[in-house]
Amino acid sequence: MNPRPRLTRAAFLLLLSLLAAPLVAEAQPAPRVYQIGVVHLGGAYHLAVEGLRAGLKEQGLEEGKRVTLHVRDARGDVEALKKAARELETQRVDLIYAISASATNATRQATERVPIVFYAGADPVSMGLVESFAKPGGRLTGVHGQLNELSAKRVELLKALVPKARRMAVFYRPDTAAAAQSVQAARAAAAQLKVELVERRVTSVDELHKSLQALRPDEADAILYVGDALVVSQIDYMIEVARAKRLPTLLQEQESVVKGALASYGISYRAAGQLSAKQVRRILEGARAGDLPVEQLSQPYFALNLKTASALGLTISPSLLTRADEVIQ
Repeated sequence: MNPRPRLTRAAFLLLLSLLAAPLVAEAQPAPRVYQIGVVHLGGAYHLAVEGLRAGLKEQGLEEGKRVTLHVRDARGDVEALKKAARELETQRVDLIYAISASATNATRQATERVPIVFYAGADPVSMGLVESFAKPGGRLTGVHGQLNELSAKRVELLKALVPKARRMAVFYRPDTAAAAQSVQAARAAAAQLKVELVERRVTSVDELHKSLQALRPDEADAILYVGDALVVSQIDYMIEVARAKRLPTLLQEQESVVKGALASYGISYRAAGQLSAKQVRRILEGARAGDLPVEQLSQPYFALNLKTASALGLTISPSLLTRADEVIQ
């Protein structure tokens, strides 16, 4: 029996399978790469972008493979942010991720149809961003960080950290609903503790810088953060000025304590971005933003910098050290 025909037939079948393999692979369409616009006012908000990237990767949407992020840092300029949002909608991104209540409101005003996923420290219902937490309606949904609800607690903590403080300087834009809510809560807490809020109203980055520079040591004993995206965009400058004036500062984001602030109390922007990725994925898969409930972050993080405390001549009580989630030596 001649074995040659069998070998020829086997080789022929093998050749067919090798030729067919790339054809099958070519027949499968490449996965779609989604386009995501991101707008924020700068400063520590970049942490939310980092969190979003990490969260999207966890959801199987790795940047560069399944998604492309078009990040726009408006550097504290709300009008520049509006322009960026309009341009992103014109470029037909699949959705826009807006970081902060101010950025979200500006994005909503500047666009008409693109879905928006937001992170907001202020109550999105009272600000008119959504109809309710359970059923947002419209084209917005997102994550609420409950930052403004923490304003009163920040006053209490700063008073505990600096018992001799009688006047706390706060900087904010008076024309933003988020800042108004936060300042109102801080005023109430300050009144109970017999502390005066030294309010400095600013409307631009330049005004904020000048107001910080003009603050005299005899006008305030400490600087307190109230919910304002403009201030967040300039936190590094605030820390620098406070250090030069030897003023204790209590801010929002843990990163500010690493950079030299006395303390921070608030929600992690990184965690907010990571949580937002779930809603982003669902919208990309076809869900309507208005049908997705607003998520809430409800675990504030308290950080202390003992090196800064020592430089300011402050002694932190053992009870506060115990309460801190992080103590930087």
